[in-house]
Amino acid sequence: MDRCVVLVDAGYLLGAAASLLAGEPTRSRITVDHAELIQGLRQRAEADTERPLLRIYWFDGAPDRVPQPEHRRLRVMSRVTVRLGALTRSDGRWAQKGVDAAMHAELTELARNRACSDIVLVTGDGDLLPGLMSAKEHGVAVHLWAVQAADGDYNQSEDLVAEADERRVLDREWITRAVRLKELGGPCAPPPAPRPEIAAILSAPLPESAVAAAAAAAAAASAAHEGERGDGHERNGTNGAARPRPVERAGAPEACARPGGGDRDAESGTPGGRGASVPTPKDLAGLNRGPGAGPGGATATPAPVPSATLRWSSDKGWVERGGPVGEPPETASLPTLAQLTSAEQRWADREEDITAVSGDPFEVGQVFARRWTERLSDATHLQQISTEYPRIPHRIDGELLRYAARFGLLAHKDDQIDEHDRYAIRAGFWREVDLRTAAGVPVGE
Repeated sequence: MDRCVVLVDAGYLLGAAASLLAGEPTRSRITVDHAELIQGLRQRAEADTERPLLRIYWFDGAPDRVPQPEHRRLRVMSRVTVRLGALTRSDGRWAQKGVDAAMHAELTELARNRACSDIVLVTGDGDLLPGLMSAKEHGVAVHLWAVQAADGDYNQSEDLVAEADERRVLDREWITRAVRLKELGGPCAPPPAPRPEIAAILSAPLPESAVAAAAAAAAAASAAHEGERGDGHERNGTNGAARPRPVERAGAPEACARPGGGDRDAESGTPGGRGASVPTPKDLAGLNRGPGAGPGGATATPAPVPSATLRWSSDKGWVERGGPVGEPPETASLPTLAQLTSAEQRWADREEDITAVSGDPFEVGQVFARRWTERLSDATHLQQISTEYPRIPHRIDGELLRYAARFGLLAHKDDQIDEHDRYAIRAGFWREVDLRTAAGVPVGE
């Protein structure tokens, strides 16, 4: 067939572009206009081969092979097919697994089936040499493209270069049409707009459960320290444990119980169970909180410890906890998006997710909030949730994070979770709620 196909090793193309522009092969240093890049690849391929384009195959790695936002944008573009290998971390470095094998298989299959007359390879990996030779044996012309190397470094296998039928170099001028340094900005990377919602969520005061836990942790640490020194403690005759003095017991959790002696909600750890999770010891590390008002108007001053990152209602991820039990009546009555969504709307939502939503964390929060607010039938619900800022009620927050997991966010191992994404998702949610509240748009429209 008189058509051309482009096979792109994204790790090579973007890594080499980062090396050229930033001096290091770190893709996080650059920002890419994928639409412009795909258009440039198509035009260059058709001009070099003098054949119409059949398809561009984009090979890349992703954690657990879950498509990232850039992959979602690419795979809905015309004449683009995305193939994902695994992205694994070893000795602190990321490495692609299965990408070369997938490129080799696609290259040989296209040539064997005579699906095209010309194949453009954008790669530097010598592992593709057998596939390149096989394609040539099936009568396919192979064009090898390189990215201009930084500081004279050679970034392609010499064997590949020697075996290719044609070779071209994508120079700095061509690369910078679609790729920019993040620090430099540019038409494809405008400076990010300020997002005060994220700062507000990060700086929001800790719930009382965090204060109590901080006091308990400080008291326990003090007791252990004093026990080691033997100052002012009596030893237990059976296990040698130190018994705290009355002044230390004053900082224990029971001293922060609600008026009337009732225990705190077991799930939320807060009076009334507003859905905030009890911070873990890791969260409490570095907590530095000044004097705050305790229950019943009493002032409590926990011992200073370093500042915590409070994850509100998702300290344990987005696991269901049995519904609205323990939530205040005003938030327990708020419907979830699933309860507001019909079967027809569910299909339309999925269609939009696949074809139009890129998966940017802030955008994900906005899309979820837009659907939720549009489908509310009771205007008081919008006002109720607005009063909860910056804490999203537990059931809705859990549903929001589960929705985000569809886009590859929050779906990986703990050491791969970007905590900033959590705040960006919630900030997008609140931005959409604020816009709708300020506009005064009636619910259900």
